[in-house]
Amino acid sequence: FARSCSLSEGAIRSYLSGDTYPTLDRLEQIASAAGVSAVWLAFGIDERAQQEIEDDKYAYIPLYDARVSAGHGAWNDSAKVLTMLAFTRYSIRKQGLEPAHLAAFRVDGDSNEPVLSDGDTVMVDLRRKDMRGDAMYVISMGGHLFAKRLQLQLDGGFQVISANAAYPPVLVPKGQLDELEIIGRVVWAGGWM
Repeated sequence: FARSCSLSEGAIRSYLSGDTYPTLDRLEQIASAAGVSAVWLAFGIDERAQQEIEDDKYAYIPLYDARVSAGHGAWNDSAKVLTMLAFTRYSIRKQGLEPAHLAAFRVDGDSNEPVLSDGDTVMVDLRRKDMRGDAMYVISMGGHLFAKRLQLQLDGGFQVISANAAYPPVLVPKGQLDELEIIGRVVWAGGWM
């Protein structure tokens, strides 16, 4: 074993007896030869088991670089995942959501002040592409992404409403609904104070 560690037999015996402790570089050599993690060897902590416990507690939702209210084309054509946001699986289950159908985006602009501010993050349920009830959705219109409240009109069209009164509502008549694509319903929003 000492040979496979590239250390002397005396050094290994000294470590095993507790007379001395290996330096970090030697600890890594021993761990590598034994096929274990250096953290486990030094502290008895199994990093893989710890990670599995953490993964059971948390769901990781992708945050895409597509900004809502900016950009061209479909968000999923060229959007890259910037990072993964951790949410407890309990909180997601409690809302009736599934992590595999969630995506997060950053908000750009002030059209939804005070509900959403520039730089806030919204989480979207990508399964909810049909308008059901008066709610906020991420939509694609004219090659741009927007987070807007949608309201169904009596004639079958949609009214696209900003929270900020400085931005008047936009009516999308029934005959032009193909110009509006619902990406998903906003189910969570957050940002720094």
